[in-house]
Amino acid sequence: MSVAHFSRRFKVAYGETPYRYLMTRRVERAKALLRRGDLGVTEVCMAVGCTSLGSFSARFTELVGETPSAYRAREHSAVRAVPGCYAMRVMRPSRFREADHTSAPIGSSV
Repeated sequence: MSVAHFSRRFKVAYGETPYRYLMTRRVERAKALLRRGDLGVTEVCMAVGCTSLGSFSARFTELVGETPSAYRAREHSAVRAVPGCYAMRVMRPSRFREADHTSAPIGSSV
């Protein structure tokens, strides 16, 4: 299968390109490492497989809405009480804002 064909099929299956999917998973893992607080942003960047701190920070900020440093500095004690499988599902970074729980349901006349 060609690279272009794979990319198209992947996007149909997962709703995003392979690169975007990979970066979303990397940011998801980076959030978990930053919540621990024992690693710096550069160490987390390298630990999740990114080689450029600038690109990592830009993508993290795009997906999460705040810089990695600001995310690391914020209090995360409330997350520790939530089971990991649920926290991962709820806190998963997303480029798609239709998953916002505050919006009106589809078909409503709001």
